[in-house]
Amino acid sequence: MLVGVDEELLPIGQFARLGRLSVKQLRHYDELGLLRPARVDAVTGYRYYRASQARVALSIALLRSLDVPLAVVGEVLSGGAGALEGVREDLEAELARRRRTLASLERVMAQGLPSVPVRVVEEPARRVAVARERAAGPEDVGRAASAALSRLLGPAGPVQLIGLFPVDLGEVFEVEAVRVLGDGEGGGGAPVRVLPGGRFACATHVGPYDQMSLTVHAVLAWCGERRCEVRGPIREVYVSDPAVTSPDHLVTQVMICLEES
Repeated sequence: MLVGVDEELLPIGQFARLGRLSVKQLRHYDELGLLRPARVDAVTGYRYYRASQARVALSIALLRSLDVPLAVVGEVLSGGAGALEGVREDLEAELARRRRTLASLERVMAQGLPSVPVRVVEEPARRVAVARERAAGPEDVGRAASAALSRLLGPAGPVQLIGLFPVDLGEVFEVEAVRVLGDGEGGGGAPVRVLPGGRFACATHVGPYDQMSLTVHAVLAWCGERRCEVRGPIREVYVSDPAVTSPDHLVTQVMICLEES
Protein backbone atom coordinates (compact mmCIF):
# COMPACT_ATOMS: atom_id res chain seq x y z
CA MET A 1 0.00 0.00 0.00
CA LEU A 2 1.24 3.47 -0.82
CA VAL A 3 2.46 5.48 2.13
CA GLY A 4 0.11 8.30 3.09
CA VAL A 5 -2.84 6.93 1.15
CA ASP A 6 -6.03 6.34 3.15
CA GLU A 7 -6.61 2.58 3.29
CA GLU A 8 -10.28 3.16 2.45
CA LEU A 9 -9.33 4.59 -0.92
CA LEU A 10 -8.87 2.43 -4.01
CA PRO A 11 -6.50 3.19 -6.90
CA ILE A 12 -8.23 3.85 -10.19
CA GLY A 13 -7.42 0.44 -11.70
CA GLN A 14 -8.88 -1.47 -8.78
CA PHE A 15 -11.94 0.77 -8.64
CA ALA A 16 -12.46 0.38 -12.40
CA ARG A 17 -12.75 -3.38 -11.94
CA LEU A 18 -15.12 -2.88 -9.01
CA GLY A 19 -17.33 -0.45 -10.92
CA ARG A 20 -17.25 -2.38 -14.20
CA LEU A 21 -15.75 0.58 -16.05
CA SER A 22 -12.45 1.16 -17.82
CA VAL A 23 -9.77 3.50 -16.52
CA LYS A 24 -10.30 5.63 -19.64
CA GLN A 25 -14.02 5.90 -18.88
CA LEU A 26 -13.35 6.91 -15.28
CA ARG A 27 -11.00 9.66 -16.40
CA HIS A 28 -13.59 10.87 -18.91
CA TYR A 29 -16.38 10.87 -16.31
CA ASP A 30 -14.11 12.79 -13.96
CA GLU A 31 -13.57 15.45 -16.65
CA LEU A 32 -17.36 15.67 -17.16
CA GLY A 33 -18.03 15.91 -13.44
CA LEU A 34 -20.12 12.73 -13.37
CA LEU A 35 -17.87 10.77 -11.04
CA ARG A 36 -15.15 12.70 -9.24
CA PRO A 37 -12.36 10.81 -7.48
CA ALA A 38 -12.39 10.95 -3.70
CA ARG A 39 -8.79 12.10 -3.83
CA VAL A 40 -6.23 13.12 -6.46
CA ASP A 41 -2.58 12.99 -5.49
CA ALA A 42 -1.20 16.51 -5.94
CA VAL A 43 2.22 15.22 -6.97
CA THR A 44 1.49 12.19 -9.14
CA GLY A 45 -2.03 13.06 -10.30
CA TYR A 46 -3.18 9.53 -9.40
CA ARG A 47 -6.90 9.21 -8.76
CA TYR A 48 -8.35 7.33 -5.80
CA TYR A 49 -11.95 6.33 -5.12
CA ARG A 50 -14.01 5.06 -2.23
CA ALA A 51 -15.71 1.68 -2.48
CA SER A 52 -19.03 3.42 -1.78
CA GLN A 53 -18.68 5.18 -5.15
CA ALA A 54 -19.02 1.85 -6.94
CA ARG A 55 -22.81 2.23 -6.91
CA VAL A 56 -22.51 5.47 -8.90
CA ALA A 57 -20.07 3.86 -11.33
CA LEU A 58 -22.37 0.88 -11.87
CA SER A 59 -25.36 3.22 -12.29
CA ILE A 60 -23.52 5.13 -15.02
CA ALA A 61 -22.66 1.84 -16.75
CA LEU A 62 -26.30 0.72 -16.54
CA LEU A 63 -27.67 3.98 -17.96
CA ARG A 64 -25.13 4.01 -20.80
CA SER A 65 -26.11 0.42 -21.68
CA LEU A 66 -29.66 1.76 -22.08
CA ASP A 67 -28.43 4.41 -24.57
CA VAL A 68 -28.92 7.25 -22.12
CA PRO A 69 -26.75 10.22 -23.21
CA LEU A 70 -24.10 11.34 -20.76
CA ALA A 71 -25.77 14.73 -20.27
CA VAL A 72 -28.94 12.97 -19.15
CA VAL A 73 -26.94 10.56 -16.97
CA GLY A 74 -25.78 13.58 -15.01
CA GLU A 75 -29.37 14.72 -14.50
CA VAL A 76 -30.42 11.26 -13.31
CA LEU A 77 -27.54 11.08 -10.83
CA SER A 78 -28.55 14.51 -9.54
CA GLY A 79 -32.09 13.28 -8.97
CA GLY A 80 -33.63 15.24 -11.85
CA ALA A 81 -37.30 14.32 -12.06
CA GLY A 82 -38.39 13.14 -15.48
CA ALA A 83 -34.86 13.23 -16.90
CA LEU A 84 -35.42 9.95 -18.73
CA GLU A 85 -38.70 10.92 -20.42
CA GLY A 86 -36.94 12.52 -23.36
CA VAL A 87 -34.71 9.46 -23.80
CA ARG A 88 -37.77 7.22 -23.83
CA GLU A 89 -39.43 9.39 -26.48
CA ASP A 90 -36.28 9.35 -28.62
CA LEU A 91 -36.06 5.56 -28.38
CA GLU A 92 -39.73 5.20 -29.32
CA ALA A 93 -39.19 7.47 -32.34
CA GLU A 94 -36.14 5.43 -33.38
CA LEU A 95 -38.11 2.21 -32.96
CA ALA A 96 -40.90 3.60 -35.15
CA ARG A 97 -38.34 4.63 -37.78
CA ARG A 98 -36.82 1.15 -37.72
CA ARG A 99 -40.26 -0.40 -38.17
CA ARG A 100 -40.90 1.83 -41.19
CA THR A 101 -37.53 0.85 -42.63
CA LEU A 102 -38.34 -2.81 -42.05
CA ALA A 103 -41.68 -2.42 -43.82
CA SER A 104 -39.94 -0.87 -46.84
CA LEU A 105 -37.34 -3.62 -46.84
CA GLU A 106 -40.04 -6.29 -46.75
CA ARG A 107 -41.76 -4.61 -49.70
CA VAL A 108 -38.51 -4.70 -51.69
CA MET A 109 -37.99 -8.35 -50.72
CA ALA A 110 -41.51 -9.22 -51.87
CA GLN A 111 -41.67 -7.08 -55.02
CA GLY A 112 -38.04 -6.48 -55.96
CA LEU A 113 -36.33 -3.13 -56.46
CA PRO A 114 -38.85 -0.37 -57.22
CA SER A 115 -40.01 -0.19 -60.82
CA VAL A 116 -43.24 1.62 -61.56
CA PRO A 117 -44.73 3.01 -64.77
CA VAL A 118 -43.51 6.57 -65.35
CA ARG A 119 -45.25 8.99 -67.68
CA VAL A 120 -44.50 12.55 -68.75
CA VAL A 121 -47.21 15.07 -67.93
CA GLU A 122 -47.72 18.78 -68.45
CA GLU A 123 -48.63 20.74 -65.34
CA PRO A 124 -49.99 24.32 -65.35
CA ALA A 125 -48.77 26.99 -62.96
CA ARG A 126 -51.03 27.31 -59.92
CA ARG A 127 -51.63 29.84 -57.17
CA VAL A 128 -50.96 28.16 -53.85
CA ALA A 129 -50.92 28.89 -50.12
CA VAL A 130 -47.58 27.89 -48.58
CA ALA A 131 -46.47 26.47 -45.23
CA ARG A 132 -42.87 25.62 -44.33
CA GLU A 133 -41.29 23.43 -41.68
CA ARG A 134 -37.64 22.73 -40.95
CA ALA A 135 -36.66 19.04 -40.86
CA ALA A 136 -33.74 17.81 -38.78
CA GLY A 137 -32.54 15.15 -41.21
CA PRO A 138 -34.19 12.58 -43.48
CA GLU A 139 -35.74 10.72 -40.55
CA ASP A 140 -37.64 13.90 -39.63
CA VAL A 141 -39.29 14.36 -43.05
CA GLY A 142 -42.62 12.77 -42.09
CA ARG A 143 -43.06 14.93 -39.01
CA ALA A 144 -42.06 18.11 -40.84
CA ALA A 145 -44.43 17.42 -43.75
CA SER A 146 -47.34 16.64 -41.41
CA ALA A 147 -46.70 19.82 -39.43
CA ALA A 148 -46.63 21.98 -42.58
CA LEU A 149 -49.73 20.35 -44.10
CA SER A 150 -51.70 20.75 -40.88
CA ARG A 151 -51.34 24.53 -41.12
CA LEU A 152 -52.98 24.70 -44.54
CA LEU A 153 -56.59 24.79 -43.49
CA GLY A 154 -58.87 25.49 -46.42
CA PRO A 155 -62.57 26.04 -47.00
CA ALA A 156 -65.07 23.27 -46.45
CA GLY A 157 -64.90 20.54 -49.06
CA PRO A 158 -62.02 18.84 -50.92
CA VAL A 159 -58.67 20.61 -51.18
CA GLN A 160 -55.58 19.70 -53.17
CA LEU A 161 -52.44 19.45 -51.06
CA ILE A 162 -48.91 19.03 -52.38
CA GLY A 163 -45.67 18.34 -50.52
CA LEU A 164 -42.41 19.79 -51.85
CA PHE A 165 -39.17 18.08 -50.84
CA PRO A 166 -35.51 18.71 -51.75
CA VAL A 167 -33.94 16.15 -54.06
CA ASP A 168 -30.90 15.92 -51.78
CA LEU A 169 -31.71 15.69 -48.09
CA GLY A 170 -29.03 17.18 -45.85
CA GLU A 171 -28.75 17.30 -42.07
CA VAL A 172 -31.18 20.22 -41.87
CA PHE A 173 -33.48 21.30 -44.69
CA GLU A 174 -36.85 22.91 -45.30
CA VAL A 175 -40.00 21.06 -46.29
CA GLU A 176 -42.82 22.96 -47.97
CA ALA A 177 -46.49 22.11 -48.21
CA VAL A 178 -48.88 23.98 -50.51
CA ARG A 179 -52.64 24.11 -50.99
CA VAL A 180 -53.93 24.85 -54.48
CA LEU A 181 -56.17 27.92 -54.38
CA GLY A 182 -59.34 28.51 -56.33
CA ASP A 183 -60.00 31.66 -58.36
CA GLY A 184 -59.95 34.68 -56.08
CA GLU A 185 -59.29 32.55 -52.97
CA GLY A 186 -56.91 33.88 -50.36
CA GLY A 187 -54.34 31.97 -48.37
CA GLY A 188 -56.21 32.17 -45.09
CA GLY A 189 -53.22 33.76 -43.38
CA ALA A 190 -50.63 31.65 -45.21
CA PRO A 191 -48.29 33.22 -47.79
CA VAL A 192 -49.47 32.94 -51.39
CA ARG A 193 -47.24 32.34 -54.41
CA VAL A 194 -47.33 30.79 -57.87
CA LEU A 195 -46.19 27.16 -58.08
CA PRO A 196 -44.46 26.83 -61.48
CA GLY A 197 -45.81 24.49 -64.13
CA GLY A 198 -43.88 22.51 -66.71
CA ARG A 199 -43.11 18.99 -67.89
CA PHE A 200 -42.88 16.37 -65.15
CA ALA A 201 -41.95 12.71 -64.84
CA CYS A 202 -44.86 11.28 -62.88
CA ALA A 203 -45.58 7.95 -61.19
CA THR A 204 -48.40 6.78 -58.95
CA HIS A 205 -47.54 5.58 -55.47
CA VAL A 206 -50.06 3.33 -53.73
CA GLY A 207 -49.37 2.63 -50.09
CA PRO A 208 -48.14 4.29 -46.89
CA TYR A 209 -46.48 7.67 -47.06
CA ASP A 210 -43.41 6.31 -45.27
CA GLN A 211 -42.72 4.04 -48.26
CA MET A 212 -42.82 6.93 -50.72
CA SER A 213 -39.05 6.82 -51.08
CA LEU A 214 -39.40 3.58 -53.08
CA THR A 215 -41.48 5.29 -55.76
CA VAL A 216 -39.23 8.38 -55.69
CA HIS A 217 -36.29 6.04 -56.33
CA ALA A 218 -38.08 4.52 -59.34
CA VAL A 219 -38.78 7.95 -60.87
CA LEU A 220 -35.21 9.14 -60.27
CA ALA A 221 -33.92 5.93 -61.90
CA TRP A 222 -36.19 6.56 -64.91
CA CYS A 223 -34.81 10.10 -65.18
CA GLY A 224 -31.22 8.87 -64.85
CA GLU A 225 -31.63 6.28 -67.61
CA ARG A 226 -32.84 9.00 -69.97
CA ARG A 227 -30.20 11.53 -68.90
CA CYS A 228 -32.92 13.87 -67.76
CA GLU A 229 -31.68 16.68 -65.55
CA VAL A 230 -33.76 16.65 -62.37
CA ARG A 231 -35.13 20.02 -61.35
CA GLY A 232 -36.23 19.96 -57.71
CA PRO A 233 -38.11 19.96 -55.58
CA ILE A 234 -39.81 16.57 -55.70
CA ARG A 235 -43.58 16.96 -55.57
CA GLU A 236 -45.98 14.65 -53.78
CA VAL A 237 -49.57 15.30 -54.85
CA TYR A 238 -51.88 13.77 -52.26
CA VAL A 239 -54.87 12.23 -54.03
CA SER A 240 -56.40 10.32 -51.12
CA ASP A 241 -57.71 11.67 -47.83
CA PRO A 242 -55.72 9.87 -45.09
CA ALA A 243 -58.56 10.50 -42.65
CA VAL A 244 -60.82 8.07 -44.52
CA THR A 245 -58.30 5.91 -46.44
CA SER A 246 -56.25 3.05 -45.00
CA PRO A 247 -52.46 3.48 -45.33
CA ASP A 248 -52.17 0.56 -47.77
CA HIS A 249 -54.60 2.24 -50.19
CA LEU A 250 -53.36 5.83 -50.10
CA VAL A 251 -52.77 7.20 -53.61
CA THR A 252 -50.08 9.82 -54.19
CA GLN A 253 -48.64 11.19 -57.42
CA VAL A 254 -44.85 11.55 -57.30
CA MET A 255 -43.66 14.22 -59.73
CA ILE A 256 -40.18 15.39 -60.70
CA CYS A 257 -39.81 18.46 -62.89
CA LEU A 258 -37.97 17.95 -66.17
CA GLU A 259 -38.50 21.40 -67.62
CA GLU A 260 -40.24 24.47 -66.19
CA SER A 261 -42.67 26.33 -68.39
